[in-house]
Amino acid sequence: MTTEINKCIEILKNGGIILYPTDTVWGIGCDATNAVAVDKIFQLKQRTASKSLIVLVANEGMLQNHVVDVPELAWDIIDIATSPTTIIYPKGKNLAKNVLAQDGSIAIRLIKDNFCTQLLQKFRKPIVSTSANMSETPTPLSFSSISTALKDSVDYVVNPQFDNGTHKPSALLKIGMGGEIEVIRK
Repeated sequence: MTTEINKCIEILKNGGIILYPTDTVWGIGCDATNAVAVDKIFQLKQRTASKSLIVLVANEGMLQNHVVDVPELAWDIIDIATSPTTIIYPKGKNLAKNVLAQDGSIAIRLIKDNFCTQLLQKFRKPIVSTSANMSETPTPLSFSSISTALKDSVDYVVNPQFDNGTHKPSALLKIGMGGEIEVIRK
């Protein structure tokens, strides 16, 4: 696993895009603090820049470094979640501007997957995680379902043996400025 992680870090540091297993579905990722790399993902997915992206972090400290204010409610959700859960926070910080939604909000998941946790801890920066498909097409639920064209369009593809995901997208919750919760995806 160390070799795979080191190769991913080399690509990420150079502004490249990786195809990698997450705790949910396979993701297309880049350094979430690098606006040029984020633009590459929008182009690859043929996704409009007005649609925001999910960012993965390894730990609570990394989360706090990229969200203006993590509400107590978010910590409660993180503590009790039994499956991967992405939370949309009202205001992100220390990220590429184009990874934030137009209103400045940011979708972040504190990852619990072994491969991703090690990758994020060693990289020491958040990583974009968007499903491995073109915009407006179904999310592939396994590595074999990812199009060859997409696999050929990234800078590095992680060995599928490290796939331990749930093979379904994460729950997606939005926390408003007043602490209200909106369920975007169950």
